[in-house]
Amino acid sequence: MSKSPAPWTTVPARTVRRGHFWIPGDRVSLNGETYQRGPMFVEWEAPEEITQPWPVVLMHGGGFQGTEWFDTPDGRPGWAQRLVEAGYAVLVVDRPGHGRSPFHTDVVGRMGPPFSYEGGRAIYVPGTDPRHTQWPFDPDLDDAMDEFIAGYGPLPADLEASQTMDADRTATLLDRIGPAVLVTHSASGPDGWLVADRRPHLVKGIIAVEPMGAPFADIPNIGPMRWGATAARMGFDPPVNDPDEVRHAAPGALRLPGLVGVPILVVTAEASAFAAASPPTVAFLNAAGASDELLRLEEHGVRGNGHGLIYERNSDEALAPVLDWLANLAARSSSDGPMA
Repeated sequence: MSKSPAPWTTVPARTVRRGHFWIPGDRVSLNGETYQRGPMFVEWEAPEEITQPWPVVLMHGGGFQGTEWFDTPDGRPGWAQRLVEAGYAVLVVDRPGHGRSPFHTDVVGRMGPPFSYEGGRAIYVPGTDPRHTQWPFDPDLDDAMDEFIAGYGPLPADLEASQTMDADRTATLLDRIGPAVLVTHSASGPDGWLVADRRPHLVKGIIAVEPMGAPFADIPNIGPMRWGATAARMGFDPPVNDPDEVRHAAPGALRLPGLVGVPILVVTAEASAFAAASPPTVAFLNAAGASDELLRLEEHGVRGNGHGLIYERNSDEALAPVLDWLANLAARSSSDGPMA
């Protein structure tokens, strides 16, 4: 087998600022000792000159980690680098219990099931849909599939508790860095709504790439979306104490004040089986007072994508309409007054 060149020999040099820090978790007592529950690792990168008004926080999907925003499986720069090149300060998180954010069941709670090769193929790899043409490697290449699956691990078994930790830590992150745009993918989609619910004045916009749903769905191997668009409780008005009240409420009867006025873009791919969950999610949130808009990539000339569109062969093309939306968001905010 021919040896691949070292990656640093094929990538041009660039000058950036970069670093990392932690958002601490909660102190908990166990058997007379004190432990930390659910810290969140944050890696950041910024260009020499930041030209965009707000940083972008990238939140990874279920079972994976922040690395999904970095280099693509076929070795190209991912969305994190492209956003830095576009002038943004970029923060990439490992959600609590994922990647570099520690997970011990005695402290965080039970693990969900492990992530299988079969699950990865079902979610990401082209199947029977002939429109899915942008997957970045031949699924029959065992070495490539081994490397793709290597980054996946279990989720916390309690989806409501996991989303609550995600949202609490991300809200604390915004307290530290100031106003930002959130970009979510798949299972982190509900986190965007929950963070805005907690810190509406600090969330300048949300870009949700194929967010997990639909409302009230029971997601296989993950858990139920008991509160509609989330598994964790949101701040409805009038207040509700039972998720069944949300399920049976007439559209528009319950509002989500934290999402009112927060620009939200939901991005879907034409060949993804998960895209069908997004329109009902948009409808649910808009009925509660949000201002979601749906961006179907195929309507912008970006074709052939599945659920892993952020790292498929045309990932740069998939990012282009998102960058346009961000530019328009900044322009609108600038015309409304000074940007906080």
